[in-house]
Parts: sequence; C-alpha cells; structure tokens
Amino acid sequence: MRTTSTRSAKVSEITHGWIVVDAEGVVVGRLASFIALRLRGKHRADFTPHIDTGDHVVVINAEKVSLTGKKMTDKIYYRHTGYPGGIKERVAGKVLGGKHPERVLEKAVERMMPKESPLARKQLGKLRVYAGTDHPHAAQNPVSIDFKSKNRKNSRTA
Repeated sequence: MRTTSTRSAKVSEITHGWIVVDAEGVVVGRLASFIALRLRGKHRADFTPHIDTGDHVVVINAEKVSLTGKKMTDKIYYRHTGYPGGIKERVAGKVLGGKHPERVLEKAVERMMPKESPLARKQLGKLRVYAGTDHPHAAQNPVSIDFKSKNRKNSRTA
C-alpha cells in the first residue's frame, strides 16, 4: 500500500504577489470575500493553513462601493468606548459619506478572516485600501484584476 503525504509550503519558498482591485460600483460583501481569499492564499495550489501564502491586495475607489438592499440606511456598525454604557453606533451610509469611507470595506474583510491570531493580523496587514484612485504601490508592479466583470452579480448599477 502506497502512502501519500501532503506537501506543506515553507516560508522560504513563498513569493507574495501584488494585485490591485477597482472597487467602483462593486458589492461590498462579494469583494470582501474575494479579498479575504487572496489575503489568506487559498487561491494557490500550495496553500498551507499555518503559513502566510497570500498576496498583497491594493483596493482603489473604496468610497464608491455599493451596498445591496437597504444596508445603506439599516446596516449599523457598533463600537464600545470601554466605559459603562459606552456603546456607539454608526450607519453604513454615514461611514461611506464620512472622513474614512474605506473602513466599510476594511471591516468587511477583517470579519471574513480567521479570528484573533497573529497569522490573521499579519495577513490583514497586507491589505491596503484607498478611497480615491491613487495609490503609492506602483513600484511593486501590481497585477490589475477586473473583479466587476467576473460575475454579473458583483456590481450594482443603481
């Protein structure tokens, strides 16, 4: 009887790629799940759960993402100040129209990553989200991925 062994990737063998994704008109949840998959490295044949095999992801036009249904007015983000009775809430529409609209996408990706581990924090550190079209990562020669055209459900026109 022949035994097969699963090959585990080594840190020295991993090369991290760079991709850039345009988020204009793209549904937040679908884009976040795609980004989380790329950050973890699950798209690779040599994926290893305990090694960081993922790519660096640059997202542009994060302020122009789309939310489906009534999420713009009904989706609430909660945070706590640490004091008794210190729960604060903001609606997704206010966050997108506010000072840091990229936080909607950052939170969506963060909540799709594995929880509370040093590896997840390292993988999440490879995510760069920008509200506008400019980004300072042109020197890394990122590969542009047209996420919107992969599936008709990925974008919302209205």
